[in-house]
Amino acid sequence: MSINRKLGNYPGILITVSLTVALFLIGFCGWIAITSKELIKYVRQNVEIQVYMDKGLDSVSVHQLRSKLEALNVAEIEKGKPAIALITKDQAADIFFKETKENYKEVLGENPFSDAYTIKLQEENINEARLQELKTKIEKIEGVSDVDYPRDFLKGIITNVNKIYKVVAIIVLIFFVATLLLINNTIKLALYSQRFIIRTMQLVGATDGFIQKPFLKTGFFQGLFAGILSIALVYFTQNAAATQVEGLNLLANQELTWILYLILLVLGPLVGVLSTYQSVARYHKMDLDKLY
Repeated sequence: MSINRKLGNYPGILITVSLTVALFLIGFCGWIAITSKELIKYVRQNVEIQVYMDKGLDSVSVHQLRSKLEALNVAEIEKGKPAIALITKDQAADIFFKETKENYKEVLGENPFSDAYTIKLQEENINEARLQELKTKIEKIEGVSDVDYPRDFLKGIITNVNKIYKVVAIIVLIFFVATLLLINNTIKLALYSQRFIIRTMQLVGATDGFIQKPFLKTGFFQGLFAGILSIALVYFTQNAAATQVEGLNLLANQELTWILYLILLVLGPLVGVLSTYQSVARYHKMDLDKLY
């Protein structure tokens, strides 16, 4: 076998496996971040505030109150209309009974609930400062007795998801740095068997570019193959999780997922080429005594 055929021909299974695992972990963390983002978006899109009315309001006053709530322009638009729904006290009592199985009539003798409007808010209105501002403004409207929204739940979701973003970002950074170090060292070991061939090519006058070309080509295809494998692993992990966790598919974002796949597909060959280039360049500059 000629030197030209041997050049760049070294075992790459360990490199490919190592890079695949590292890219999969990065992709998995990216998927967690995307899912977390979609979760908080889903929560925001379904946050409702309850506007409880004074007892004894007539139908005209109830209708006028709805008009005033619509005029605030804070409700999500669904099918061309503001997402404001009336829940009567009887409907509220039925919901309470279905959820608790407790009969309030046996204890109180009358319906303790009030008629209320629920407002599904636009996403830009869903933050603690804006919700508190709306609560104060709506409570000043005539006929309103109280305004409520899931304050603690919303605050907990936003706080926890923000923590997840930070943790995932740190983990991805650690994995990326570890990947570079691991692959770099692995390629150095793999190229160790090629060091004399590299030196021989230098002695016969081969340029650095000519020597590097087969190695970089090998590194590119190893990285590309690792990127494809990592995408497949992330894809199957997503599908497996969706079958086990009910409602998880509702948090899927195909556009961001495809971007994640593209990043993995580009990152694999990029890491493979850069690490290979650095390792080959090291042997270019190495003294002859050190080769032994």
